[in-house]
Amino acid sequence: MSRYRTIDDVDVAGRRVLVRADLNVPLDTDGEKVTVTDDFRLRAALPTIQLLRERDAVVVLASHLGRPKGHDDALRMAPVADRLAELGGFAVTALQETGGRQVLGALRDAEPGDVLLLENTRFEAGETSNDPQLAARIAELADLFVLDAFGSAHRAHASTVGVTDHLPSVAGPLLVAEVQALSQLLDDPPRPFVVVLGGAKVSDKLGVIHSLLPRVDRMLIGGGMCFSLMAARGMAVGDSMVELEHLDELREVLASKDAEKILLPVDIVTAPEFAEDAPVTTVDADAIADGQMGLDIGPRSRERFAEEIGRARSVFWNGPMGVFEWKAFREGTAVVARAVASADALTVVGGGDSVAAVRQLGLESAISHVSTGGGAGLEFIEGKTLPGLAALEKWAQ
Repeated sequence: MSRYRTIDDVDVAGRRVLVRADLNVPLDTDGEKVTVTDDFRLRAALPTIQLLRERDAVVVLASHLGRPKGHDDALRMAPVADRLAELGGFAVTALQETGGRQVLGALRDAEPGDVLLLENTRFEAGETSNDPQLAARIAELADLFVLDAFGSAHRAHASTVGVTDHLPSVAGPLLVAEVQALSQLLDDPPRPFVVVLGGAKVSDKLGVIHSLLPRVDRMLIGGGMCFSLMAARGMAVGDSMVELEHLDELREVLASKDAEKILLPVDIVTAPEFAEDAPVTTVDADAIADGQMGLDIGPRSRERFAEEIGRARSVFWNGPMGVFEWKAFREGTAVVARAVASADALTVVGGGDSVAAVRQLGLESAISHVSTGGGAGLEFIEGKTLPGLAALEKWAQ
């Protein structure tokens, strides 16, 4: 991790430390009460906050929430502050701006160990365009910057990259853990190395397929994306989702010397429509009828996937095997989740749906590393330079 300085390399006592965290969590509104419905990212952010509090820093948190177009009362950070305070057992002051008189006043009054949460950074028009003036204004609030939002490190925004032009900048513990886990898979994975890919669109994972296929011992592909590969192989897929514009590229993948590493489902759970209560049929993968669509991998595929995972010494899993939200199409994802959790291996799970499945099944503690970064994790695996990480490197010289 020598590419970046970390919190351990700096003295934070008595200093204002700006932490760009990933507190982008789902909310639910019931009347006037807004609550956090999944606090996974808040729990992941807590150890960094606690560490800084223990070292007598004034902690100034910044994060985006949702994708607002300007101010949106439904996406204010106050409910996030409330839940963070509940989880951490300390007060979190939710500020109503990212700068200005109220924020400066709160900072003047803050004592070491206090935690302040700025308003949603995406309320600011210049956040996503990395406006230099906004970055400078946010940076004025602190003496040091900690980037701990791996899930936002692939975005060159004012609060992730712009502030590093104005403040000494280091990597937070969560960011370090993310980079270390993914780097080990890329650089020196224990063998056999098995990758499990799912999710709806093959287009979201093409870069990962190209990057990882030469490195892995086995690549298991389920979810909606498997039907594009099956179609590229000349198999009948009925009304299953196929991204026609990518078939030529997939044919090249299937014709490559590494294609033998790819394992596709041998049976599929199908239904005549995309509906939770649709009648279900399980068929061989090469026998999907017209008018039927695949919505999960079948029992034999689950068994084969679980066997491959069980033999692995390192596993990377991103994407569900079917429509996990619906009980009739959940079992493929559940079997994979249990196999990954019970594997005697280095296991890394990323992507919102895969992480949700692991947590719903109570398997989170059995996974070596549960990633907070969906898109960022995929881009890292693809070998792309993440702007947030590049911005930290200049401070490590």
